[in-house]
Amino acid sequence: MGCMPPKRSITLTEAELRLMRVLWERGESAVADVVLAVADATPLAYNSVLTTIRVLERKGYVTHRQEGRAFLYSACVAQQEASRAEVQHMLSRFFGNSRERLLLSLLGDDEISADELKRLKETIASAPDDVPEGAAGELA
Repeated sequence: MGCMPPKRSITLTEAELRLMRVLWERGESAVADVVLAVADATPLAYNSVLTTIRVLERKGYVTHRQEGRAFLYSACVAQQEASRAEVQHMLSRFFGNSRERLLLSLLGDDEISADELKRLKETIASAPDDVPEGAAGELA
């Protein structure tokens, strides 16, 4: 079974993201391995993990292959690609697709550290002035 890229509007729930992090970190895994990997932080029942992994597969984030009687699941969307899709969704939903409004919101946050602010300024200063149409998003 091949991977389908996720639709941009499909975001990950906290539970889905937790399982995706396991698959990104461990690579191909059986459901039982995923259950064990999350057991310390969030004990989950085997059936809950299986159901969530099947949802992730329908969303296009996960694929599987069969080895004997076991199904092995793996992420078919890179972590960076998933995070970019999440940022794009948030940008659309809360900031009217305006990166400027998002950045101004971040800069107005009292919790931003001096180091973070310095890195943001350096990133903005080093960004080319002639970014091709539709290619912006490196800040995202």
